[in-house]
Amino acid sequence: MDAAAVKALATDLGADLVGIASAKTLNAFPPDPQWPQTPESISPHVKSVIVIVQHIPVAAFRAKTNIAVQYIDMLVLRRMDRIAFKLAEKLEQEGHPSFITAAQETDWNLKRASYGRLSTRHLGIEAGLGTFGLEVNILTPEYGPRVYLTGILTELELEPDAPLTEQVCIGESCSRCLYSCPSDAVRHFGIDKRNCATEAQEFGFAQITSFFDRFIDFTPEQKQEFIKSRGVFGFWQGLLRVVGSFGDCPRCLAVCPVGNDYHAHLSDVQKFIPEKTPAKVEKAKKFKEDRKAGADVPGLNDWNIRWVGPEGYKGMVARQMQEFKKKQREREAAAEDAEAE
Repeated sequence: MDAAAVKALATDLGADLVGIASAKTLNAFPPDPQWPQTPESISPHVKSVIVIVQHIPVAAFRAKTNIAVQYIDMLVLRRMDRIAFKLAEKLEQEGHPSFITAAQETDWNLKRASYGRLSTRHLGIEAGLGTFGLEVNILTPEYGPRVYLTGILTELELEPDAPLTEQVCIGESCSRCLYSCPSDAVRHFGIDKRNCATEAQEFGFAQITSFFDRFIDFTPEQKQEFIKSRGVFGFWQGLLRVVGSFGDCPRCLAVCPVGNDYHAHLSDVQKFIPEKTPAKVEKAKKFKEDRKAGADVPGLNDWNIRWVGPEGYKGMVARQMQEFKKKQREREAAAEDAEAE
């Protein structure tokens, strides 16, 4: 099987997007060299990583609460795992040992918190599927940051895709992710993970362990009362179906204007950002000034610029939006003509 055949199979199985990254390249450019997330750290035999993308249906971002997004996230992850497994299975049948990695995982031998053996965001960028946004989510031209990714590690050597060199994220002049973040965790092509977690992992692992640390010292009466608390309910829901556990805050995903899905279904309900403050506006202004002046920004240093897009933003989103609106007008005109007939 060559790269074209592998991509066709992944698409036929239901992947929304698919790209291929070279294991050699991934080994040479780990996200953080001090804590390398590389294929060779998992298996020395891997030659290529096939990266598949599943988009998150946008209707969930039109709901009044985050619950809809949390539940649909779980369904998307399950679907993506099934597609990846079938692809790995087919590759092995063809004589090429392959296996999949979990889209969401943590290796406690590396950094604490959510830091797995591979970074799916970086896999997607190296496979030519997108670039980093200001908040360091991967942004795809088709769906913006409203995606999940996973990788299939294979011993089959495939022709890799070229990474995008133009920055997909509009950048500092947009800053909608910064404005919308309820915990003000967005940095200049970086994220304050601790602040982000207060909203994104309200009932995550660290909160569960902290909860039970306190629970142990309670009196029997306090324990009886505590069992009825919102915290216990949140943890139970999280264990059952992810809801309320991880991905608890989708604000930066919902407001990002990159992707045809945003222009088709989200621009009306997400245009206004209630979390926007004068302080955040000033921060975005400072980001823009620093970028223009070539200041020393960790997220844009010589190592990280690879995943941000070394050429900077050149109008990709504006061109894409105009093309989308043109096709939309053509569809409306065709519908009116058909109705007139």
